[in-house]
Amino acid sequence: MKKVCLFIAASLDGYIARKNGDIDWLFTDQDYGTSDFMAGIDTVVMGRKTYEQVLGFGEYPYQGKAGFVVSQTRAGETDDNVEFIGGDLKEFINQLRHQPGQDIWLVGGGEIIYHFLRWGLVDELILSVHPIILGDGIPLIYRDSELATVLELKNIITYDSGLVQMYYSIVSKG
Repeated sequence: MKKVCLFIAASLDGYIARKNGDIDWLFTDQDYGTSDFMAGIDTVVMGRKTYEQVLGFGEYPYQGKAGFVVSQTRAGETDDNVEFIGGDLKEFINQLRHQPGQDIWLVGGGEIIYHFLRWGLVDELILSVHPIILGDGIPLIYRDSELATVLELKNIITYDSGLVQMYYSIVSKG
């Protein structure tokens, strides 16, 4: 069965982007394991705001991967890159998990991460913590007592830049 992996970067104080969605603070001086991760997935799932931001980067970066964007207002539509999905997200993700192939990348953003964690849909969390304090922004984890989740540390990689990458398996909903 395919795993749903949240591979994401955050500031030391827990933000995945500035309030306006800007990620100009992310390190781009080396790969930080991204190529290896991308080689192990064949599907990307993201929220509408994240998709719109990705389109602003220029060429769509996930060519060759099945792409799905969660959007109630555009559900059923497609474009050159993705299919827009709505409705019962849990059922849709569980169907994706049972298809043959590689793992699924939960790209972001904050709202979809919240729902995936709340519904127990994340199997693995790979968090790259950048040595920067933003002070404000879009949080990695929205505060909610229903999100209590037990994690098991699998690996830690440190880089000379100060970035720390932590690999966790999701053990159970707390």
